[in-house]
Amino acid sequence: MVSVLLIVFLLQLAIHLVNKYGAQRVNELLWTVYTKLPTPQSKDASESSKLRQDVVRLNREMKAVSAQDDFAKWARIRREHDKAKDKYDKQSADLTSFRTTFDRLVTAARWLGTQGANFMCNTYLSKDAMFWLPQGWVPYHVEWVLSFPRAPMGAVSINIWSMACACVIAMVSEGVQASLTLREGRVREGANKGEKLKMEAIGTGSKKEL
Repeated sequence: MVSVLLIVFLLQLAIHLVNKYGAQRVNELLWTVYTKLPTPQSKDASESSKLRQDVVRLNREMKAVSAQDDFAKWARIRREHDKAKDKYDKQSADLTSFRTTFDRLVTAARWLGTQGANFMCNTYLSKDAMFWLPQGWVPYHVEWVLSFPRAPMGAVSINIWSMACACVIAMVSEGVQASLTLREGRVREGANKGEKLKMEAIGTGSKKEL
């Protein structure tokens, strides 16, 4: 059976990822995955993309033909362009309508799976001990805080464990981001130094030739 401690940690990790990268990015990622699956909307999205390319191509061809010099060809391309555009607009409207419903359902499911699940765990397990502290390990008032709001004295409550997980995840995330930023800065600095040395070498060679 999966430990409650691990479940709470994963919930806090999911909440952190959603808050950090944004709900819209999550929706975009899930929509991309959904349209890659063998669903009716996947076929519609593929056809809509193809129709859009056809509309752009026909519009480019129509602009390249003079209506005065070759009206018959221009009119034929115009008819094909209007037909493709009408079909694209209709299919795009249907896909946009479904995408709105999809985003609404994903938003509800995401909230239920993160904030909703977190609220239910904190409420349902508020009287349970996540783990016990050694007797006399911390002062009484610290034990009271760690058991807040309704866990037994000497235990760590799910609320405190959730807060601890959230803090650790946030600190690790900030540390990783700072490390990556520092690494990118060093790589950029090294590239700039290499470019500077290269320019100096070219300048020195030119002076010797003179």
